[in-house]
Amino acid sequence: MGRKIAILLGPTGVGKTEISINLAKLLNAEIVSSDSMQIYKYMDIGTAKPSLQQRKKVVHHMIDIVNPWEYFSTGRYIEMVSEIIEKIFEKGKIPLIVGGTGLYLKAMTEGIFEGPDADWNLRTELLEEEKKIPGSLYNLLKKIDPEHAQKVNPSDLRRTLRAIEVFLKEKKTISELQRKLTKPLPYEFIKIGLTRDRKELYKMIEERVDKMIELGLIEEVRKVLSLIKKNATTNLPLPALQAIGYKEIAGYLADMYCIEEAIRLIKKRTKMYAKRQFTWFRKEKNIKWFDITGNHDVEMISKKIFEVFYRELRIAY
Repeated sequence: MGRKIAILLGPTGVGKTEISINLAKLLNAEIVSSDSMQIYKYMDIGTAKPSLQQRKKVVHHMIDIVNPWEYFSTGRYIEMVSEIIEKIFEKGKIPLIVGGTGLYLKAMTEGIFEGPDADWNLRTELLEEEKKIPGSLYNLLKKIDPEHAQKVNPSDLRRTLRAIEVFLKEKKTISELQRKLTKPLPYEFIKIGLTRDRKELYKMIEERVDKMIELGLIEEVRKVLSLIKKNATTNLPLPALQAIGYKEIAGYLADMYCIEEAIRLIKKRTKMYAKRQFTWFRKEKNIKWFDITGNHDVEMISKKIFEVFYRELRIAY
């Protein structure tokens, strides 16, 4: 039987972080983050990173590995995670994957599409066209790859650019190429998902956003914007600035709206993101769901999940 890996997944705000730390100690595991925004340095409050104190309790990987003015691909994530997982196994420990970025999890468990490297000159040319005629790139995408266009929000310029870039470089649509996925990582994955009643989750999200503001999110965003302005080498949209919380506070700092409106937008968009995560995870196979509605006892939840993981994992260790 192949080696096994534990995955703890769930929507943003459901309570994964504290539970995962307790769970990792019970399993003798090291945590590998599968959060596409916690990879960025300096972005701590808005991405709800585990605190330094929490990271002292359990070893965490794939946090603070790239600057916010840099790009980071899913392919690169898989390369790094593959090495990390092997090193964790060599220590005689269990890799515990924790997060809610569906694409990262899918890349590990099912494989991903590997496209051409980014062509910054081409992207700059395309962006210039978009500035002349707003919406032109998305209209172009609808013509060359209507299947993929349906999956992309018209305002998501980064994904639109990438799809057009792939078509122009490969002479094939990204939809066609995505059907030829890379192989998944060579492990057996034991997946447990956390869920809560939607009303309870949304209330927790609102409280968490208020707490982020109290902890200094506005100053954190101001610092990140300053660093990007100083270090960025391109005017293309940066993934880090698409993070919920940073985008809205950046709008407030640019005098686009008041702070109350920024907070309202953060709460609204975070709830929408949680809903999209639920939709994504419903398509995933073999997830054992734990409904923890009304339960905030981290130790109790961790022990129940540990029992399931231990039953599934002990054969391999």
